[in-house]
Amino acid sequence: MRIKSFDVLLLFALVLARVRIDTLADRLVAQRRVELITRIPVLGSLLSERSLDLLYHWMTDPISLLLISTTFGLLILYVFFDVWHGISELGRQRAKLVLVFCLIFTTVVSLSVFSLLLRHVTGPASFSHDGGVIQTEEATKYILAGKNPYVEDYVDTPMAEWGLDYRTALYHYPYLPWTFLFSAPFHLSSEALLGWYDQRFVYLALFVVMLIVAARLVPEGDRRLCLVMVLGLNPIMGSDIIFGQNDVFVLAWIVFCVYLLKRGRYLWSAVMLGLACASKPTAWFLVPFFFLYLVRQQGFSSRSDIKSLGSFLLRQMVPLILVLAVLVLPFAAWDFENMFDDVWRWSAGTADGSYQITGWGLANFVLALGLVESRLDYFPFWIPELLICVPLLLYLLWRQWRHNSVASMLYHYAFLTLAFSYVSRFLNENYLGYLLAIFALAILSDSAPLDEPLPSAA
Repeated sequence: MRIKSFDVLLLFALVLARVRIDTLADRLVAQRRVELITRIPVLGSLLSERSLDLLYHWMTDPISLLLISTTFGLLILYVFFDVWHGISELGRQRAKLVLVFCLIFTTVVSLSVFSLLLRHVTGPASFSHDGGVIQTEEATKYILAGKNPYVEDYVDTPMAEWGLDYRTALYHYPYLPWTFLFSAPFHLSSEALLGWYDQRFVYLALFVVMLIVAARLVPEGDRRLCLVMVLGLNPIMGSDIIFGQNDVFVLAWIVFCVYLLKRGRYLWSAVMLGLACASKPTAWFLVPFFFLYLVRQQGFSSRSDIKSLGSFLLRQMVPLILVLAVLVLPFAAWDFENMFDDVWRWSAGTADGSYQITGWGLANFVLALGLVESRLDYFPFWIPELLICVPLLLYLLWRQWRHNSVASMLYHYAFLTLAFSYVSRFLNENYLGYLLAIFALAILSDSAPLDEPLPSAA
């Protein structure tokens, strides 16, 4: 029997996690002090000095306290609509969806804007992520000035003021070109209109559009509510958006890809996947499952179909290949050695000044056993990556061949990426927030009611 109002339980858990994580971040990572808040135009003068004193709390700032109170008021209203019988089921679902978006605004969007405003009045190295915001902004400035972001270093930028140790990213830009190429027109527009720019303008815009598109992946019902909740109130990705990590940049293009795929717009779906792949290598693992899905949709299953299959695959791959060629090849031709060094060698541990061995995966056992002298040393993680992920990829492709669906495509992509990240040089927490979103897309974008068994994603 279906648990009554599962969406209420899920929403309560996500809101609690979202609020608690933010208050911990405020206390331990980037304190939003009152003297900084009062320097923000308009927002800093909303509350009187007496009100600021009365609202003092050791865990967070007065503005955030008011947002938290608003958040739990909205949560109570959500529960009211769940139990109120004086409304149609359609009206109930739509009211709940509006409230979910309001909760996302009070917990993620508003705090993102709050953080970027604090950064504007304090300095470019504050209240922001080093790579997703500071370095990407500098990369955008480089390309607008006609310089290669993969050749230039970042020692004379605000990146040099960020962090404490292992600051090897000062010499490497690890993201692919679509991250700064897409941002360039927004950078120019913001500088012209406001006189300043924050990379989170792009991330927040894509985040909101992504949620609207994701809500249209599922018909009215509990699955739609739960999907928007998990994507919008993701405990880790929510913090990443607030501080400006760029996983939502990749996730948005994948959501657009899935939306078009479910509507049979295969060519445009491949374009969206190409944009994701031209942003971060995180998206590359989706490609084999994506094309297998298309192959099975067309019913190719026998040797007599091989010629038709080759022609079909060629047509479907053209958009993705063209997107990657247009966005990536010019930089590879410009300086392949530096681009390869930044995007691949740095993260693989083979560059001069590589990314450290760290995270929540197998790498900790390498450190615990003393298999390296330093976190910056090389270790052959490619061996467990090959031994585990190649057989896993073949097995997952076989499963999808037998039971093909968009859900299985996404589920297998998330599983393979999780396994690869676990046995790699680093498994950072933002990867897990991203994968939670992909798993949610796989399971909740199915249109079956929640009281039916979940798809096995086989």
